[in-house]
Amino acid sequence: MHSPHPPATRKRVARLVTVVTVLALFLVPSLPASATSLDDVFAKLLVAQVKGKNVKKHLDAFQAIANANGGTRAVGTPGYNASRDYVAGKLRKAGYKVTLQPINYVGSWSEKSPPVLAQTAPNAKTYVPNEDFFTFPPSPSGEVTAQVQAVDLTLPPAPTPSSTSGCEASDFAGFVPGRIALIQRGTCAFVQKIFNAVDAGAAGIIVFNEGQPGRTDSYSIDLGEWRAGIPMVFADFAVGSELAGTPGATVHLKVDADLKLATADNVIAESRFGDPREVVMVGAHLDSVPEGPGINDNGSGSAAILETALQMSLYPVKHKVRFAFWAAEELGLLGSDQYVAKLTPAERDRIRLYLNFDMVGSPNYAYKLYDGDDSDAEGSPAGPPGSDAIEKRLATFFSGRGLATVGTDFDGRSDYGAFMDAGIPAGGIFTGAEGIKTAEEAALFGGTAGVAYDVCYHEACDTIANVNLTALDVNADAIADSTARYAFNLRTIPDRAAAVAVRSAAPPAQVHQTAPDAAR
Repeated sequence: MHSPHPPATRKRVARLVTVVTVLALFLVPSLPASATSLDDVFAKLLVAQVKGKNVKKHLDAFQAIANANGGTRAVGTPGYNASRDYVAGKLRKAGYKVTLQPINYVGSWSEKSPPVLAQTAPNAKTYVPNEDFFTFPPSPSGEVTAQVQAVDLTLPPAPTPSSTSGCEASDFAGFVPGRIALIQRGTCAFVQKIFNAVDAGAAGIIVFNEGQPGRTDSYSIDLGEWRAGIPMVFADFAVGSELAGTPGATVHLKVDADLKLATADNVIAESRFGDPREVVMVGAHLDSVPEGPGINDNGSGSAAILETALQMSLYPVKHKVRFAFWAAEELGLLGSDQYVAKLTPAERDRIRLYLNFDMVGSPNYAYKLYDGDDSDAEGSPAGPPGSDAIEKRLATFFSGRGLATVGTDFDGRSDYGAFMDAGIPAGGIFTGAEGIKTAEEAALFGGTAGVAYDVCYHEACDTIANVNLTALDVNADAIADSTARYAFNLRTIPDRAAAVAVRSAAPPAQVHQTAPDAAR
């Protein structure tokens, strides 16, 4: 029998009728003054609609995509493109305004000839390539002769690694654009130092080892991400200390390399309803590592926010809701970093908060909430004002179900970093990666102490069999709850004027750790 309306249309109409009915009931004049708030009504409705079995259907689709494309969904592969098209197609069909935003990443890099580093004044000295210093892949080709300017060096070095040379934008106060930045290895990421040097107008960069035992020689190390359009090298401690101790030292620096950039797409979907001046942003990275299909990391987060978006597509939200599926997170948070970098100040100020969901179905899971107020007093400081409220909001959901949570540090390993750097409050859920579950956590959440939260982290075995469906279902509900509440109510989040003030006085960028060696 032929139906007058296709099933998809009937489902959308049914959802719209449900939403309108709830809204009408809420707005009835005779409703008692003690009635539940509008954000509470829609949060409960959305939690009921976002079902774990439907989230798993998206994971099954990601697994099928990986199976058909060499077992991976990594950026630069057909598996990523198919994942992008799957997500974008679902969101467009649900009525979202969907944008595919191109971002750049390193497609390939090779060195065509050895680098050059030579002191030209006041003394003449040529350093030995691939012995005294190495090119910093993926440095582009470049050649410059300019005076070296030291950046907040600790000489002689401290007994233990502690240098913060180049870690803060303020380290470059007084830096003369066009000079070569001389930076000491230390406690923050190499890329953080390099980004700050580029922003200060450096024409070239020499990073030298810090100087403690085991940290004196240079070696070849890949930064893992690309941004600087200037030549970069990593030098021995002896080279750096010699240049630092030579007043007015001028050097000739040359890198001869073939750098080819490639393009991948972020998927950005915006709700049809809501005030565009007040944006609630929800994100998860869509790509896997090349070694596997990435069903927990991070098919789980992507599937959960996708199902949340689909179920709330017809909600008459008060604030615009923007869902982001990031490309190239596994290459160094490139999708989210480049997204935020391309925003105008006005566009940044419209984003009231960012919710991040990266790995929400780990097999040996713990319910970890990003520590917005630094109450754990570990690692990174508190997030921008409002981050504490996000943590509290999520904790309230879990406690309402009688479930415990623990804090997890904003350690810079996921896509919240660029938003926090811009003064935007952030929060989210994480169920653990290669870290080891403690006995205390096993008592709270079950599972096995002394074993990684996800033994298949970044491995080929991160398949559909690697996901804990209980954790996935609970976290999908928590995601739905927080998204719906903020879509209707932002009273606990500082206004835009406060966000501008915070950004103006913001600390340096978060540590973007792409690999242990690349970090510091």
